[in-house]
Amino acid sequence: MKKAGMTKAQKNEAAWGLFFVAPTMIGLIVLNFYPILYTVYQSFMRTGDFGAGNVFVGLRNYTQVLGTNEFWGALLNTFKYALIEVPFSVCLALILAVFLNRKIAFRSGYRTIFFLPMVAAPAAVAMVWKFLYNQQFGLLNHVFHSNVAWISDTKTAWIAIGVIGVWSIVGYNMILFLSGLQEIPHDYYEAAEIDGATGIKQFFYITIPLLSPTIFFIVQTRIIGALQVFDLIYMVMDNTNQALKSVQSVVYIFYQHAFTNNDRGYGAAIVMCMLAVIMLVTFLLQKSEKKWVFYN
Repeated sequence: MKKAGMTKAQKNEAAWGLFFVAPTMIGLIVLNFYPILYTVYQSFMRTGDFGAGNVFVGLRNYTQVLGTNEFWGALLNTFKYALIEVPFSVCLALILAVFLNRKIAFRSGYRTIFFLPMVAAPAAVAMVWKFLYNQQFGLLNHVFHSNVAWISDTKTAWIAIGVIGVWSIVGYNMILFLSGLQEIPHDYYEAAEIDGATGIKQFFYITIPLLSPTIFFIVQTRIIGALQVFDLIYMVMDNTNQALKSVQSVVYIFYQHAFTNNDRGYGAAIVMCMLAVIMLVTFLLQKSEKKWVFYN
């Protein structure tokens, strides 16, 4: 039996559907897929100025990247930053969300205040924190009556950068936690109160398990975001800063090689190595999901 084709109305509907999704599809191809493929291509090339005069060199860029202390040092710095930013920003955001989910005075105002750093311009954030960390006339040294070189000492610079990262993202995490908390039925807490459970026990035995999908999502996205840190380091740390090597991230050295030294091939190889690290971390997180994430 011959199958009936699409009617004129169905064809018209399909055409309009393609018309409306076309801008998104074109944007994904031009702004996402093509740059990814071109980066892979460049990683196997020795590139000239502005990508001209590409010469195929095989895996030489990768062997150079993996054979230098610069990449491994930057990778260690990146993980050190993530170890500060992710746990502290997640824990602080969760505590703030729990308190601001209750009925308190000026609740909306507090939410807005904590979220403001997320919408502040990165350049403005960097200027303010550089002033706070200034060794000679910075506010922190003035308050604590100290003379600490917060961003010039190799021992404290990476911690100082991590603090800025926590401050910048904690409001965003808090909003996500608030949305997750509002999905938890209040009946669970009422039943726990009848059974005599304290607020602390309710937090660990009700809030945390039921909020675990949101926690997993935030932890995963923040780890990926922290491993790609660049703008914070670029704007806070000057090129002449003696502590720069102790905080420079993988994306930072990619920028230096690709756009300052005009070595696009080597820079592309750095990016691909970092992509492999992020994929490995994401894979491990996904494997651990079933052990501690509980879905209703």
